Amino acid sequence: MHLVAIGGSDAGISAALRARELDPSSDVTVVVADAYPNFSICGIPYYISGEVTHWRNLAHRTHPELEATGMRLRLDTRATAIDVPEQRITVRDQHGVQSWLDYDELVVGTGALPVRPPIDGLDGLGVEDGVHLLHSMGDTFDLTTSLDSIRPATALIVGAGYVGLEMAEGLTARGIIVTQVEMLPQVLPTVDAELGALLHTELTRHGVKVHTNTTVTRIRRTEDGPARLHVEGTGPESEPLGWDVDLVLVVVGVRPDTELLTAAGARTGPRGAVVVDASMATGLPHVWAAGDCVITHHRQLGVTYLPLGTTAHKQGRVAGENALGGTGCFAGSLGTQVVKVFDMVAARTGLREQEASAAGFHPVSSTATPDDHKAYYPGAQPITIRITGDADSGLLLGAQLIGARGTETAKRVDTYATALFHGMTVGLMSELDLSYTPPLGSPWDAVQMAAQAWVREHQLDGQRAALQSTH
Repeated sequence: MHLVAIGGSDAGISAALRARELDPSSDVTVVVADAYPNFSICGIPYYISGEVTHWRNLAHRTHPELEATGMRLRLDTRATAIDVPEQRITVRDQHGVQSWLDYDELVVGTGALPVRPPIDGLDGLGVEDGVHLLHSMGDTFDLTTSLDSIRPATALIVGAGYVGLEMAEGLTARGIIVTQVEMLPQVLPTVDAELGALLHTELTRHGVKVHTNTTVTRIRRTEDGPARLHVEGTGPESEPLGWDVDLVLVVVGVRPDTELLTAAGARTGPRGAVVVDASMATGLPHVWAAGDCVITHHRQLGVTYLPLGTTAHKQGRVAGENALGGTGCFAGSLGTQVVKVFDMVAARTGLREQEASAAGFHPVSSTATPDDHKAYYPGAQPITIRITGDADSGLLLGAQLIGARGTETAKRVDTYATALFHGMTVGLMSELDLSYTPPLGSPWDAVQMAAQAWVREHQLDGQRAALQSTH
């Protein structure tokens, strides 16, 4: 049996590894569009900052380690078409030579492409001008070349989502003065405004000039200005804004890369992502798909699009298993995410209040600020925790956390994610048997104290009334 995986990132490699793990006799070929299979795209900001000292360290596994598993890698080779009836794909190598590659089962993990916002001048400028998009290892090398050749003193980042915030930190670490522009009212719009405000303060504290409710409208080269580029924008109240900078980085999100699958007849769903079922089947015979090119089965929302590396790994593993005749299912996402912004960590899982309302729940939220460990032990710091639960059933719906680095915020959000996965109520969080020692926690952990605050605010009056009615 010959399994072909298209895509050398999380989904494609996970599918190939799972197939080789389950059946060492399986013939597995991975078609990789560039020369960098199994590289951590999520680690790029930390290579830019210098914390990761060499780009090769971003490899989850080296080329020889991957081939040692028994898979074959065809690098610098792009899949250009899928012939579903004949079970073959067209591939083109780095020299432009085109050929056919037969398969018995095909897994497509083409991922996503960076969004290019409608900014006047963006399409006419490139990396040689100091204007960059950032999504691949090739983009990374282009950016580092600019950083080395231009030696920018100033940079403007369009977008203040996860990657935008990480890059603001990374460029600041290189001594570059950063301006960050976000069209929405807050940085990190995936958390509530009061939590986003904490990150805004952290960015400002480290010298980042943040502009929210602001849209970049034009980028142009300058001949005699104080910097290489002039950026124009529109701020709150529609006032015109302008910045002179040496480098521009555009990171406003991604869109699914589906051309290969849609040309072969695959259906699309939210955000144009390819529709798959929980087995990662596309509906095309012998064709599976996984990762950022496909829709996401969300445990609370149903079908949506939420591209995450963790999800791509899981989906790829399921696709690789089922391509060999297995019966694996992707259990679904909760959108659990975390980001480090200088000395702060922000995390979320599940639903925010407005998302829960749209999904048919009756959400109410509470915010608490318990310490990460016992206050009498030196170094205790508060974690801001916002819990959303269903007012009718008490069901936990989501949690958002922001704390200083070292407060284990990233792992504490995982406690909520586990509770969500198993459909727990907010009240039941207090029953969890969590670890305790004064330097690291409290007898009631921070996640439990925040849950208890929610119960006091939204359920305790009802419980008291019920108890009084029995007497």
